Amino acid sequence: MRIKITSILSLFLLMTACAVAAEAPQRQKNDVVTFWAEQQFDVVSPAGKSAVAIHFELEKDWHFYASADSPPGGMNLKLEPNEQGTKALSFGKPIFPKSDWLLDETQGKKFEVIGGKFTVYLPFTVAESSGEKTVVVNIGIVGAVCSNTQCRRPDFGSVKVEVKIKPGDVSAQPKFALPEPQKSPAVTGQWADYSVWAALVLAFVAGLSLNIMPCVWPVLPIIVMRLVEQAKQGKSKSVTMGLAFCTGVLLFFACLAGANIVLKLVYNTTLQWGDQFRNPAFVAGMAMLMVVLALFMFGLFTITVPSSISGRSGSGKGFGGAVGMGFLAAILSTPCSFAILAAAFAWAQAQPLGLATLAIMVIGIGMATPFAILTAMPALLSKTPRPGRWMELFKQTIGFVLLVIAVKLIAALPVDRRMNVLYFAVVLGFCVWMWGGWVSYAAPASRRWAVRVIAVALAVAAGFAFLPAPKPSLIDWQKYDSAVIKQTQNVNKPVLMDFTADWCLNCVVVDKKVYARKDIADLIKQKGVLAIKADTTVSDYPATSALKEIYNEPGVPVSILLVPGQDEPKRWRGLSFGDELKLALEQLKNQ
Repeated sequence: MRIKITSILSLFLLMTACAVAAEAPQRQKNDVVTFWAEQQFDVVSPAGKSAVAIHFELEKDWHFYASADSPPGGMNLKLEPNEQGTKALSFGKPIFPKSDWLLDETQGKKFEVIGGKFTVYLPFTVAESSGEKTVVVNIGIVGAVCSNTQCRRPDFGSVKVEVKIKPGDVSAQPKFALPEPQKSPAVTGQWADYSVWAALVLAFVAGLSLNIMPCVWPVLPIIVMRLVEQAKQGKSKSVTMGLAFCTGVLLFFACLAGANIVLKLVYNTTLQWGDQFRNPAFVAGMAMLMVVLALFMFGLFTITVPSSISGRSGSGKGFGGAVGMGFLAAILSTPCSFAILAAAFAWAQAQPLGLATLAIMVIGIGMATPFAILTAMPALLSKTPRPGRWMELFKQTIGFVLLVIAVKLIAALPVDRRMNVLYFAVVLGFCVWMWGGWVSYAAPASRRWAVRVIAVALAVAAGFAFLPAPKPSLIDWQKYDSAVIKQTQNVNKPVLMDFTADWCLNCVVVDKKVYARKDIADLIKQKGVLAIKADTTVSDYPATSALKEIYNEPGVPVSILLVPGQDEPKRWRGLSFGDELKLALEQLKNQ
């Protein structure tokens, strides 16, 4: 009797465990990520709304990119739902959790990332015409998962979800509540808690401080020159032209406010100060502008003041020139004022649209105020220091400050663009020297124009040669990590290491002649080769030590292929070894 009771209880417990296991979400683990899906409702009626929650668990110190604007090549985390044989469901935008900032020391930039345990919600609506059915949805998961030392882009596959649709009044308790979309971390924080008046004062002070930024100083002599010239023509003329200059400053900030309004109303996003610095073209352009202005401060060329700028001609031309000069001064303030303006913009973006617009315009008012005061009181200009040797030394000192700012901007560029921008900066400096130093103003006009046309043509040609974005690598290179290499060898997989350095011009040749070949890239993928980009730019890099101590190589470039079952690796030290590498790869076993 006891045996029968025990058997019945065991069978009951087993059936209960199987039922629980069948209801529990099936976890999938891929690489360092575990994920599974959960539906908000078990059954959804036609025209009803529900959602799928994708839960993620990452290993310690690993993360996904949260924004498509941060990583190259679209490596951010994405969910891609795909129905099978029906159009019964309409999916909305995924709702991601709040992201964090992570500093990538290799690029000197901050990226938005998500890691640890988090959930991404995928809302959907059932078509009104749907009848009773079960819709199978495969939700693809795409993205790179990264740590502080490497990035992997595994094939996560997809999670399968079966959505049951049943007409009628379907009542059930939701398994989770759908959260509100998270705002970018850049628009939250301590500045959002400031009072309106305190924040507007901050905005005014931020605009006022723009006038002492080194980036604006190159145009200050021209501004002072036109103010002095206007003062000689009477108070009425001085006030009119001063207001025109202030209008130019305000016009720049009005453009920013207008862009913020469009982004908010049309795209439901905000204008964050610093977004422009996420654009490599903008950053490179501002860096080159700083280089040109530095050369101006060094006296390599001069900026003449035409009648339209000095205001000596018709009032129309003088007014237009003043507006343009004010607009230029506001633009030049942007590279030097990131921290100040970022604080004011952060507060503005947490406010209603009207108040945000007012705060942005107050920044412009703060910048324009000193010029409005000077032009309204021409007597103040008589107290300006007289020109002398000190002014020339001061200008040249500011030139070096501008070069430091240019270097900081270039350092903010992606690693694969920095060197090309530096090369272009040298060519651009040479062209500026040609423009201002090869001919004097007393030279015939034909000679001046000939030299300047050549200078411009050379600069444009250099721009086409150095500035285009580099093509994405055909090979999925990983950073040098001895532990990863050893782990790969332990499972009998080949490893290809390209020892390189930023200062090595021959390494660039190897990249273009060997590793840019599609047949070699395809073989590396086909044979399952772990491709390592071993950076030896600095002496204390791990790859630098390995090059000398493990592989006994005197310098770069050198490529080393570790073949399973072979004690001695294959090595190539030249520039044109593509065919030899291809042959060696072909001899490897397919993975």
